[in-house]
Amino acid sequence: MKHLLVLRFSSMGDVAMMIPALRCLNKSYPDLRITIVSNKLFKPFFNEFENINFFQVNFKSQFKGIKGLLNLFKELVNLKPTHVADLHSVIRTHFLTLLFRSRFYKVKRINKLRTDKKKLFRKNNKVLKPLVPTQYRYAEVFCKLGFNIDLTNHKFPLPKPLSIGSRNFISEIDSRKKQIGIAPFASFVGKIYPLDLMQKVVAFLQQDHSVFLFGNGKYETDILKVWENAYPNVLGCYNLGSLEMELEIISNLNAMLSMDSANGHIAANYNVPVISLWGLTHPFGGYAPFLSIPENMLISSREKYPLVPTSAYGNKMPKGYEGVMRTIDYGDVILAVNKAIKN
Repeated sequence: MKHLLVLRFSSMGDVAMMIPALRCLNKSYPDLRITIVSNKLFKPFFNEFENINFFQVNFKSQFKGIKGLLNLFKELVNLKPTHVADLHSVIRTHFLTLLFRSRFYKVKRINKLRTDKKKLFRKNNKVLKPLVPTQYRYAEVFCKLGFNIDLTNHKFPLPKPLSIGSRNFISEIDSRKKQIGIAPFASFVGKIYPLDLMQKVVAFLQQDHSVFLFGNGKYETDILKVWENAYPNVLGCYNLGSLEMELEIISNLNAMLSMDSANGHIAANYNVPVISLWGLTHPFGGYAPFLSIPENMLISSREKYPLVPTSAYGNKMPKGYEGVMRTIDYGDVILAVNKAIKN
């Protein structure tokens, strides 16, 4: 039996973007054994697949350093894979795939389009053209291994059934109202919509809809708690304490408003319309939510800030670019959300 090992350790958004290709792979090759090798935090993403196994890794303890990677390789070999898909392409996976190749395993690696990205993100002579979306480059790896899939054949699953915990969580909301998720944070400040403007968005939308806030960590949850306490139709999903229950809530939303971040990808995986806000990054970088339409991607002004996009992750802040996302009018954000939930 063929056994595919899929390597993708982080980050949350990049791991979430694997789901469409895995659905197509699972449907086209139901007898293929698949093992995902990733951070244990991301295991709930794959619970929808009955025949996909999960192998969790921790590089801070169990598989730390070169010795740890050698031990990881031994454990992975014991799983008896026949094919290896490197969807991460970092030093750790390069080391592991070198070892697999030395034993004549079939190995293919994602093309990260590094040359094209340099052209897109450089200051001078910027080439502003869209790169192949990450979801399609994941599918390309599977195709190169001989598992021919086509993302145009992708089928979305039904929304996840709500567990008792999720049902109790939303029991106080008016079920007749549309449900909107808002994820106002990202890994870098260059991707975060100004919180004073986002609060105006929350305040307006909660008047007629139920708003679910997503975030984690003390800094984020402290801010979300203020909004939750200030407005009657707002619920903080940080109270769930479970990624699985968050996935249940997200899959049943009518729309998700997010930064260029993981929550947008998670929602898109369940066919939830995603309104994404882009600061120092840009959809052309290949990280747009799956099948997102252009009118749902609100981009900062390149007329005023011509160096946008500056990087794939929003971690490069040119001098004077601190206010880049203020060029996205909060009224336009509200209009985009309302249009998405009416369609």
